[in-house]
Amino acid sequence: MRAKIVLAAPLGTSNVRIADDLSIGRPTVLLWRERFEEGGLAAREIKEGLGRKRSIPDKKIEAMIADTLHGTPLHATHWSTRTLAKKHDVSNVFVKHVWDAAGLKPHLVRTFKVSNDPHFIEKLRDVVGLYLNPPEHALVFSVDEKSQIQALDRTQAALPLAWGKRKTTTHDYKRNGTTTLFAALDVLKGEVIGSCMSRHRHQEFLKFLKKSDESTDKLFDVHCILDNYGTHMHQKIRA
Repeated sequence: MRAKIVLAAPLGTSNVRIADDLSIGRPTVLLWRERFEEGGLAAREIKEGLGRKRSIPDKKIEAMIADTLHGTPLHATHWSTRTLAKKHDVSNVFVKHVWDAAGLKPHLVRTFKVSNDPHFIEKLRDVVGLYLNPPEHALVFSVDEKSQIQALDRTQAALPLAWGKRKTTTHDYKRNGTTTLFAALDVLKGEVIGSCMSRHRHQEFLKFLKKSDESTDKLFDVHCILDNYGTHMHQKIRA
């Protein structure tokens, strides 16, 4: 922009026209014409010492980062922009800028688990290998269950949809006990074999495994990936 001002001035273009062409103010045009006349190309830089002085010292910024990394506020698990800003007497927007510059996100937590199973690596490779590269003529099921699902129903039958009238239902509901959902997900196709049962024991899980076996083609070998749950470890289940 400054170069265009300087190049347009010797052509006899008025300051107002230059300002309109560059969508800037006339005082800006006058400023840079004057600086170029006085200092030539060296005038392209802003003079040292001009501009807004930094109002927050580096030591305070370092202290804010140290608090974020090594401390926590009273009655809280981590700092927020406002609690840290209040402690260091700055704005919460400034705290956000400091965190962004330092790559800090104290509100996010990534979980991890270090297994003490001596055969963990072998099992990990088996599970990931089955998912990514299953054997030929094999089905890989990810099996899990959801227990204590509330079986809810409305207190009255819903009224159907009609012309000029929406489907209606009661605001309240009644509980019909709980149920347990057993499910086997075919990872390759996204299909689910599911079954709801009243209890959550190895007997019910065994029934579900038999149902899964009956629901699949006998030409395929079935691999089931399960978590380390007591129901899954029963001797009859293993057999």
